[in-house]
Amino acid sequence: MSLDETDATPSADAALPGALPDELRAELIAFRRDLHMHPELGNCEFRTTAALKARLEKAGLEPRVLPSGTGLICDIGPWDGVTPALALRGDIDALPIPDTKTVPYRSTVADRAHACGHDVHTTVVLGAGLVLAELAREGRLRRPVRLLFQPAEEVLPGGAADAIEGGALDGVGRILALHCDPKVEVGRVGLRTGPITSACDRLEISLDGPGGHTARPHLTTDLVTATAKVITEVPALLARRVDARSGLAVTWGRVESGHACNVIPQHAELSATVRCLDLPAWRAAPDLVHAAIDEVATLHRAKSEINYIRGVPPVVNEETSTELLRDAMVARRGSYAVEDTEQSLGGEDFSWYLERVPGAMARLGVRRVGDTTRRDLHVGDFDVDEGAIQVGVELFTAAALLDRNVL
Repeated sequence: MSLDETDATPSADAALPGALPDELRAELIAFRRDLHMHPELGNCEFRTTAALKARLEKAGLEPRVLPSGTGLICDIGPWDGVTPALALRGDIDALPIPDTKTVPYRSTVADRAHACGHDVHTTVVLGAGLVLAELAREGRLRRPVRLLFQPAEEVLPGGAADAIEGGALDGVGRILALHCDPKVEVGRVGLRTGPITSACDRLEISLDGPGGHTARPHLTTDLVTATAKVITEVPALLARRVDARSGLAVTWGRVESGHACNVIPQHAELSATVRCLDLPAWRAAPDLVHAAIDEVATLHRAKSEINYIRGVPPVVNEETSTELLRDAMVARRGSYAVEDTEQSLGGEDFSWYLERVPGAMARLGVRRVGDTTRRDLHVGDFDVDEGAIQVGVELFTAAALLDRNVL
C-alpha cells in the first residue's frame, strides 16, 4: 500500500480537512530542509525560533517567545477562558554530531546535525498550526489549540521543565507529541498505551587513591582494577537489588585513567547513563546506585565521589490521549496506518508534561517504502522520507478536530 492509499471509510466528521494543498506541502518540505541545513543546539535555537515566529505571524497568529529566549508558544482558535486547550509539542534542537549524508540539504554547520528528526517534529507542528489557523478562521475549530515549540530536548534534564515554568501548560488540558521512528514505514504511526520510553539519568564518578608503582600494587590502591570492578560489578549488584521487570540498567560511556604503563594512577573518571522502564524504579535509582558504587569502591580501597544527575522519567501515554491519536490516524488513513509499538530505552523530556496533564506521544514512520536497511536515530546519516511531514500534519489536525472532550 502506498503513502497516499488508505483503507479508511469516509469519516463521519465533515470537519476533517482534506489532503494538504500541494503548495503548503512543498513549503513545509522546504522549511524542514532549511532547518536541517542550519541545526542549532539546545538553548541556542535563535535562528529556528525566529523562522517559526516569522511564519506564524505571516499567518496572522501571535506567537510568544518563551522566557528562556528560544522556543515559543502560539494559541489558535476560540478561547472562552474555561475550555482547556489541546497542546501540540515539537522539539526544535539538534545534536552535536556531524552530518555525513550527501544531500542538497546537508547541515552547513560543522559537527551539528538534526539526527533525531526534531526538524520534522517542528515542521509537523508548524504545518498543523497553519491548517488549524485557517479552520479557526472558518469557524470549524471547536476548542483552542496551543502550538508548543520546545527548546533543548537533548539537554538533560530537558527544556520541557523551563517551558512549563514559562507558562507552556497554562490553560492546557491535554498534550500530544510525535517522534520520528526509522523502523516504521512512512504513512504509518506506532502507538502504545502506558510507558513508551525509558527514564534516563546521567552518572559522573570520580575514583581516587594514592597511586604508585605497578610493581607494588599491594602497597597502594590499584585504581585501574578498582575502576574495572566498578564497571562490571555495579550493574551486576543492581540486577540483584531491583525487580528485573523495571529494567534498571547502568551503561558506561566514558572511562579515563592513567598515563603510563608502569604507574598506578591516582585518579579515574567514569560517565554513564542510568535507564529504567518504570517510575518506582526511577525514583529509587539514585540511592541504589550510590550504595552499589560506594560498596564496590570501598572494597577496593578507592575513594568515590558521585554526581547523580536527574534526567527524565519515562513517557507514560495516557489511555484516552492514545486512543485520540489512534482515532485520528484511522479517520485519515485507515486502520492499516496504525501499528503497536514497543517501549524504548531512549529518554524523552516530553515526560515532564505528562507529570502535569494527560497526553501521549506517537511514533511517526519515516522509513522509505521498500527500504530494508536497519536505521537508527542519533547517527550522522539519519534522514527521513519527507512524506512523513504530511502524515504528521494530518494526524495532529485530525486529533485537534476530534478531541471534543473537556477534561
